[in-house]
Amino acid sequence: MRTRPDIISILEVDNRKVHRDEAGYLIDPAEWSVEVARAIALEEKISLTNEHWAILNFMRDYFEEHAIAADARFAFSFLAEHKSLPIREARTRFFELFPYGYVAQACRIAGMRQPKAWSTG
Repeated sequence: MRTRPDIISILEVDNRKVHRDEAGYLIDPAEWSVEVARAIALEEKISLTNEHWAILNFMRDYFEEHAIAADARFAFSFLAEHKSLPIREARTRFFELFPYGYVAQACRIAGMRQPKAWSTG
């Protein structure tokens, strides 16, 4: 479900205001920082590990290169390669790291806009 564009919340991180839509996605991915990721992860009750950061950095790099968020299957493939896992095991591991999934947690923490349509892999 798409959120209403007129409902904006502010997340204050390190004396900076970060603007989010009513579902908690960043309105402007350029407002993202490591500190913002940590604050959102805390809201999601996720303690970020090096494995989380590898995925988040992949997502941010993909966004910087393509100006769109990576599809979930690309993140699963990245994790498979990064951890030398079969793709099915990488997908399972991804959901261990982000239990509520790619869109609901990983995209929020990585500072993506709310997707309009998405393949969950």
